[in-house]
Amino acid sequence: MRKAAEFKLDDFLGETTLYDKKLTLEERKPKSWLKSISAFANGDGGILFFGISDEDELRGLQDVKRASEKISELIKERMDPIPKVSLKIYRRDGKDFIIVNVAAGMETPYYYVGDGSRIAFIRIGNESVPAGAVELKRLVMKGSKSTFDSLLSQYRLEDLDFSKLRATYRLRTGKKITVDDFISFGLADDNHVLTNAGVLLADESPMRHSRLFCTRWLGLDKASGLMEAWDDKEYSGSLLSLLQNGEEFIKNNTKMRWKKIADGRIDMPDYPERAALECLVNALIHRDYMELGSEVHIDIFDNRMEIYSPGGMFDGSLVQNLDTDLVASKRRNPIIADIFSRMKYMERRGSGFKKIKGDYQYAYNYRQDLAPKFQSTATSFFVTLYNLNYNVPAEKVAFGQEKVDFGSEKVDFGSEKVDFGSEKVDFDIILEQKHFSNITKQRIKALHDSIGSSKIFTRKKILEIMHLSPTYASNLIAKMKQIGIIEPVLGQGKGKYKFKIFGD
Repeated sequence: MRKAAEFKLDDFLGETTLYDKKLTLEERKPKSWLKSISAFANGDGGILFFGISDEDELRGLQDVKRASEKISELIKERMDPIPKVSLKIYRRDGKDFIIVNVAAGMETPYYYVGDGSRIAFIRIGNESVPAGAVELKRLVMKGSKSTFDSLLSQYRLEDLDFSKLRATYRLRTGKKITVDDFISFGLADDNHVLTNAGVLLADESPMRHSRLFCTRWLGLDKASGLMEAWDDKEYSGSLLSLLQNGEEFIKNNTKMRWKKIADGRIDMPDYPERAALECLVNALIHRDYMELGSEVHIDIFDNRMEIYSPGGMFDGSLVQNLDTDLVASKRRNPIIADIFSRMKYMERRGSGFKKIKGDYQYAYNYRQDLAPKFQSTATSFFVTLYNLNYNVPAEKVAFGQEKVDFGSEKVDFGSEKVDFGSEKVDFDIILEQKHFSNITKQRIKALHDSIGSSKIFTRKKILEIMHLSPTYASNLIAKMKQIGIIEPVLGQGKGKYKFKIFGD
């Protein structure tokens, strides 16, 4: 037998949280330890120790050579497919130990086959448990190198509208999203069949379990009656609509403090805006859409905000047991994550945990006990953001719900009149010649891309598509009328418009 290497348990336990221990090799009950082999292979890999008690006592094995041969034999006989493992013998204080290192598998699910059963196991915390129907589907997708958002749906690109996506993409990137982009981004295939990602981004998404529930509770805990909630909203539809509606709900149900300083003022929001947005974006993007009958929740209390998302950590770990500064970014829905990254709602790389914590650490009223809290189970993820202004004395501080009036932008149209006549002029070129701010131009372009020149629209439609304040929507209409790029539609009622057609 090859000479055993010196064994130090701490060398291994310090490298991974995915491990299991067995005092002896149970040959007649191989399921007792092969379930861990299955769970490790179906997850991120792990280590199985033989010769160590549950209390970490180093007892050793009697016949280590025979035990190692039996382990290899039973893995080949009882596992399907056979996972990649490495088996090594170690010695310490005259005692022999076996360590089986199981690699993360690429051909999931890995089944234990025996006793008339065929079971795939997964790792939840420090236990190996049978995979349920939903978990088994996930393993099948993993083994086929696919994700839920990449699966083809029953809908075609032409079946659904994407005005919200087109407008938002134009607004945030300055570019139009084309049919070719839908295909290259993974929102549809070459035959224009939408993936689940594409369906989730449609205006009236038919994926009914894609919803957002928001509640502003009275006090510090959830109450039983509806009268105990100050505000309660339920949203469905496009992921972009859910995101924007969630942002608006948070802004409407939180406050901004501020205080004057010598050269200006310091803003002190209840919650750092970027941290709240990051949590909401991640809850929508990384949620497990295979968890039917569930939805993302925002619950705001006097002292905290809780955001719940269906689905635990993608790799099955428990976030509360991890150093969140070192957690690598793993995306359950990479296509959705990619399109949101393109629209600059999130970064392509890096962990959102550090960003959320960093935003809090730089906030004015931050204390260490107000650090964001992350918790997860096998099927749930929770973020708790603490109100930085709760129970903070209000001395020399001004309060208010800060609101931005986009309608205050002053534009001098003068006596300029535009007569396009029969001249063929591109819409974008016409708009670029106007003395508007860049944000106004981008919004007009995004609206034009979304609606086109043939459809009638109203102020209400602008509110739905652009997610603007009513004041700014009215102001936007006034500006477009002044420069002659829209015209009222007669005989259809008041307040209805169409874009003029140029370049024909």
